[in-house]
Amino acid sequence: MSTAANRKLRILVAKPGLDGHDRGAKIIARALRDAGMEVIYTGLHQTPEMIVAAAVQEDVDAVGLSILSGAHMTIFPAVIELLKAQQAADILVFGGGIIPQDDVPKLQAKGVAAVFLPGSSTQTIIEWIRDHVPPRAAAA
Repeated sequence: MSTAANRKLRILVAKPGLDGHDRGAKIIARALRDAGMEVIYTGLHQTPEMIVAAAVQEDVDAVGLSILSGAHMTIFPAVIELLKAQQAADILVFGGGIIPQDDVPKLQAKGVAAVFLPGSSTQTIIEWIRDHVPPRAAAA
């Protein structure tokens, strides 16, 4: 059996940009932890470069971005492009926060795997992760 199949999913939860409100991100991080996942929470005011550096260093399976500031159309694609540049395009990116419904298909077209709008339950997010995030091969 491979090492990847034996390890817990590792999820990085990040608060990009200048948004100073992180209650929702902390709730998601706690729910994922309670569901048996390893969670790395980066804290507030993260740049896309900081998020990707942490994701690569921590060998995560997915990155969850929480944003309320309206910069999602810039920040989410920037994280995806930086992951590609680091040969880490297999790290799925999903997000949530205050995102207009009309922007969801635009974000998905740019590579965001899922967008969770206000009112999404933590259980819905947990189930999506379990169904869509495969464990990456462990770092050599």
